[in-house]
Amino acid sequence: MAELKVNLCGITLDNPIIPASGTFGYGHEFAGIYDINILGTFSFKGTTREPRFGNNTPRIAECPSGLLNSVGLQNPGIHSVINEELLKLNHVFHKKVMANVCGFSVEEYIYNATLLDQVEQVGWIELNISCPNIHNGGLAFGGTVRSAYEVVYAVRKEVKKPIIPKLSPNVSTIAEIASACEAAGADGVSLINTLLGLRIDLKSKKPVLANITGGLSGPAILPVALRMIYEVYKAVKIPIIGMGGISSAGDVIEAMLAGATAVEVGSANLINPYACRDIIDALPETMDKYNIKSLSEVTGGSHG
Repeated sequence: MAELKVNLCGITLDNPIIPASGTFGYGHEFAGIYDINILGTFSFKGTTREPRFGNNTPRIAECPSGLLNSVGLQNPGIHSVINEELLKLNHVFHKKVMANVCGFSVEEYIYNATLLDQVEQVGWIELNISCPNIHNGGLAFGGTVRSAYEVVYAVRKEVKKPIIPKLSPNVSTIAEIASACEAAGADGVSLINTLLGLRIDLKSKKPVLANITGGLSGPAILPVALRMIYEVYKAVKIPIIGMGGISSAGDVIEAMLAGATAVEVGSANLINPYACRDIIDALPETMDKYNIKSLSEVTGGSHG
């Protein structure tokens, strides 16, 4: 029988499938569609200290083999998430959940992470370091080795639970940034976030998105994600959560062969709300096809 279990930063998952932040709400939205307890876990919607309405519309644009989004971290704020969203989640999800933390300053990251560190149901804290640093001219925290190190180090000093920075692909040195996160005390890294893109409306001759640019996700970015996972696996010893264009059981295994311990599924959930369930169902047959007995033994298998 195929063994799907993997270990992520000391916590055993029934399988490596994790719906990605921003594509699965706070979990209970999907609980009426299927039993979400079949998931390994899921990463809930990126959460800031204060409520955010997000960017102006339009903020979604279709692309060949993917989509652009510029949602702008719309969320009800950390206190509503803890006091309302996670209380509702307790009724439908009986595993540890991954908390996706966003911030516009180091202090905001610390504030949000320390509050979630006290929530029993939270198993991991995924730091979205693609957020713009308002004290550094709007550059993303994950844009340089130094800024990535600083925010991870600052949160590490205050938080006991596993910290997993989510890395941006819009850099030239993702392996170096991952190494800096490891040196700062990160327990794992997740990659990749979306790639910057643009679409122009031919009738108006203006950008489609109100924010002009957005994040490209979907099958189009899978080869880029695999390349970056492969590079980071050679640079760090901590677990990698791979993501970027994953939409099938075969994609999951490919990401794990590149170096991922677990895999997040993003845009596929927006196209097919049953995507993660279907991938989990397909994994045993796909493993059998490629003579794989245990997924925990697949990680990094493409490396010599």
